[in-house]
Amino acid sequence: MGMTIGLCYDLRSEYLEMGYSEEETAEFDRDDTVKAIEDALSFLGHRPERIGHARQLAAALVAGKRWDLVFNIAEGMHGIGREAQVPALLDLYEIPYTFSDPLVMSLTLHKGMTKRVIRDAGIPTSDFRIVEDAEDTQNLAFDPPYFIKPVAEGTGKGVTPDSIIRDRSLLPSACQRMLETFRQPVLVEPYLSGREFTTAVVGTGKKAQVLGSMEVHLKESAEQGVYSYVNKEKCEELVIYRLVKAADDPVVAQAEAIALNAWKVLGCRDAAALIRQTVRESPCLRKSTHCRHSSGTFGSAHYLQSSEVVTVYRFDWPIVASASERIRRKKPDAHCHCPRQGKGFGSADAQTGRLVVKTALFFGAYSGNHGMHPESGADKRS
Repeated sequence: MGMTIGLCYDLRSEYLEMGYSEEETAEFDRDDTVKAIEDALSFLGHRPERIGHARQLAAALVAGKRWDLVFNIAEGMHGIGREAQVPALLDLYEIPYTFSDPLVMSLTLHKGMTKRVIRDAGIPTSDFRIVEDAEDTQNLAFDPPYFIKPVAEGTGKGVTPDSIIRDRSLLPSACQRMLETFRQPVLVEPYLSGREFTTAVVGTGKKAQVLGSMEVHLKESAEQGVYSYVNKEKCEELVIYRLVKAADDPVVAQAEAIALNAWKVLGCRDAAALIRQTVRESPCLRKSTHCRHSSGTFGSAHYLQSSEVVTVYRFDWPIVASASERIRRKKPDAHCHCPRQGKGFGSADAQTGRLVVKTALFFGAYSGNHGMHPESGADKRS
């Protein structure tokens, strides 16, 4: 018998109705994304039950509601620990859930803390400075051009062509404006020119494996030099996503090895690390975002140029299977009635493996926030 699986999410439409702006809700999910996940879980033999955002979850828990597992794609709205709110509540009530725990969710939301951890582990990452006031921009150990962005945002929030600072004297005022706008520290990094990759990972611990990678190309009509908020919001018009294979490109192979190492060091679980790297002379980890999910109609509609458009079903089952291993042993048989594949996630046959990779990688496209290079072949910026 299948599981009763609760769904936690933040619907963009609900927050827009509350008066929040398009940019404030950029990371939240569309209604059809939630419906696609709901349909996928039903297809896999489970009983999905909508819960909603963190406050709705809290109310349901107090009212006595329980689930075998919670499929969590909630982002949260406020605070540096906003992505950890749902996992923390579920831990309190000893309810298993998909994706990472509160520690990892909080850590990977803060780009500076993430870079400190992976740097300590010997994983290559760019120089950086966390700026909490304009005076923190003094005596940087690296030279311009710089790239600035809020330390704890995603989906390109705060990222525009003005994020590139070419004159050192302009850095304090640029950071001050961003501090006032987003009310959080600013991450300052070197502005690197090179190829840009997003790598998707599925699984937990020793079972984790790379699904594949893609390279993001900006069209000539896009905002150039940055993978900005505007470029992401209008990605179907402004961006081209291309799968790249480690077997065909040694740089991709190196980038994927770094991504998998970072995934394990950070303690991420289930899927899909959206680990972005810039390659100039060698891969350099720029960002690790522990993805909750983005799928279904939303993903397929933006990937119609592929001849292998897929449903979300083939991507959801390894996530549920991985998370099900954390259900208490006193519940026999793990309750997971997912399709079986012989050699790990996405490897039952060539077609299935290809479909899973394409789905996961395309969804990963929405999490980065550095510059990409134009499709025309001009300088590659990130």
